[in-house]
Amino acid sequence: MRRPTRTRLRAEVVWEHLTRHNLSQNAFAQRLDIDPGYFSQMMNGRRFPSPPMRARLMAGLGITEFDDLFVMEAAA
Repeated sequence: MRRPTRTRLRAEVVWEHLTRHNLSQNAFAQRLDIDPGYFSQMMNGRRFPSPPMRARLMAGLGITEFDDLFVMEAAA
């Protein structure tokens, strides 16, 4: 039987982008029209982005390869 998986955001990749572009976490969330609290929870691994949210994050960061920004892991 397959175990369910979830997709975790690679926060270190996001932090590199934010630092490179001199953006705060809140400014980036607002730029993508994401609730800052929800974005913070994704960055801290407490929430897992849905497929549409993953697409928004990839577009906002200019990342084309899924595995560069996300990691699939077994759900608890």
